[in-house]
Amino acid sequence: MNLRSKLAIAFAGVGAAAAILVGVLSYQAASQRIDAELDRSLLTTSAEVAAGATQVLAPSPVTRGPDDDDHDEAQPMVAQAIAPDGTVRPLGGRPVRLDVDDADRALAATGSLGDHRYWDFTAGRDDYRAITVALGPGRGAVELAIDVDESRNVLSELATRITGVSALVLFVAALAGWLLARQITRRLVRLTRVTEQVSDGRLDDLAVPTGGRDEVGRLATSFDRMLGRLADARADQERLVQDAAHELRTPLTSLRTNATVLRRFAELSPESRARLLDDVDGESRELTHLVDELVELATRRYEAEEAAPVGLGELVERAADRVRRRSGRAVTVTADASAVTGQAKALERAVANLLENAVKFAPEGPIEADVHDGRVQVLDRGPGIGADEAPRVFDRFHRADGARGLPGSGLGLAIVRDIALAHGGSVFAEPRPGGGAVVGFTVGADLLLPNSHPGHVDG
Repeated sequence: MNLRSKLAIAFAGVGAAAAILVGVLSYQAASQRIDAELDRSLLTTSAEVAAGATQVLAPSPVTRGPDDDDHDEAQPMVAQAIAPDGTVRPLGGRPVRLDVDDADRALAATGSLGDHRYWDFTAGRDDYRAITVALGPGRGAVELAIDVDESRNVLSELATRITGVSALVLFVAALAGWLLARQITRRLVRLTRVTEQVSDGRLDDLAVPTGGRDEVGRLATSFDRMLGRLADARADQERLVQDAAHELRTPLTSLRTNATVLRRFAELSPESRARLLDDVDGESRELTHLVDELVELATRRYEAEEAAPVGLGELVERAADRVRRRSGRAVTVTADASAVTGQAKALERAVANLLENAVKFAPEGPIEADVHDGRVQVLDRGPGIGADEAPRVFDRFHRADGARGLPGSGLGLAIVRDIALAHGGSVFAEPRPGGGAVVGFTVGADLLLPNSHPGHVDG
């Protein structure tokens, strides 16, 4: 059963329950009101009969048919008097004998004026409501009964009407529930079709039914954004795989060629053997470095690190110290006291990639790192970055024309960009006045910790 049917049934059930409850309460109220009115009428009429007004029991003229009972249908009452000794005397009305029990005799013999009791009985096919009223000690009592079939017919007709109205309410509630459920679930049905298409592997050219400020509209909007990000992620993954296959082809081809040459290793001169082994060693290191960065970029392992307060100056100094030991180059760090809430290892990796990139492209000249108000930049005196290259230096596997022969995977700056974006910031690359390049990243202003004050650290 789908959601639309469930909602329609729920609406119908609620409507039916409400109609039945109202009908039952209405019927009970009407029945109690009619019974109370009968009792009041019996008590009033019994007082009149006791006072001698027996004309209330006289039959009215009525045309009788051959199938009528032997009593007058126009007169629904019957009355009789009970003497103190228990003898009964008819007073008029229908020729129906009223039973007298011990309670009635007690009221006739010793009851106080006005004492009474109600009771019901059936004579033939007619139901009666009766009252016995005491006339005072030693004065006897009066019994009066009234045919309640007409009242029962009224209640029966009322019950029939209530049943009909309840059935109508049930039908209207079911119809309204179905229409309302259709309106509510229309966008959900369309959204379900989209999710089924996504589960089948389709991500492109899917129209998500957005719109509305209710929960369904918010769900559709969120799903649309999620679907867009999923499509971008898959496209990005495909580009990564294609680029990785292209970049892996070069070292693998070189290794395959060297493996072929190794078959004739004994025939090579010592100098050729040394060059061959160095080439194999270098290509293996490059291949290992490329695979490591591919794995890190594809799995985004740095995103699993928990965010914590970290000082950018101290972080940059640690990365610079490591680059100094590896390369032997001098790296100067100038930093204020900027601190952020971020992933320390990931940010340090981004700074290290910037410094290593500067060392690679600027084999001579000073390397400078600057931190100011959450902005980290590395400056060098290398060949610089052309205006047409600046927008693409952070793309995966991008290499400038002058860097084709240099070692590296082409993924270092792409990792910097991902880390910066993960911290709500951005990346930049621009020419440095006087020659060289300025490459760096920023972090989001909302991640900057308060009370950061300018400072200076040199290394």
